[in-house]
Amino acid sequence: MNIGLIAHDSKKKLMQNFCIAYRGILCKNTLYATGTTGRLIEEVTNLSVHKYLTGHLGGAQQFGAQIEQNEIDLVIFLREPLSPKSHEPDVDSVVRLCDTHNIPLATNLATAELLVKSLDRGDLEWREMYK
Repeated sequence: MNIGLIAHDSKKKLMQNFCIAYRGILCKNTLYATGTTGRLIEEVTNLSVHKYLTGHLGGAQQFGAQIEQNEIDLVIFLREPLSPKSHEPDVDSVVRLCDTHNIPLATNLATAELLVKSLDRGDLEWREMYK
């Protein structure tokens, strides 16, 4: 499965810790991330991550394009809901595209854990047929 990983600045450490905790599951899949998030994940986990540009420099748009082409199966987007970003329209676009294309999306740690555990159990195999 192709897993997308995005984290706002205030959530990057949380994303690193999440990827450390679930490295055993994540290593069985193909990972995609915005630039800085991907680099930080690689540094602490030794996982291979396909990196887009940094989110505010077009990475969120690249992510969106891959979602539109049905090439992402699951998105974990740890976002900071209380402080708006200058590139908020791109961020909102990722969420909207996941909803439009039936891509499972986690925007907080609790849901991310549920999705990753579901992935490990095989509950998301329907994505293969959906493609």
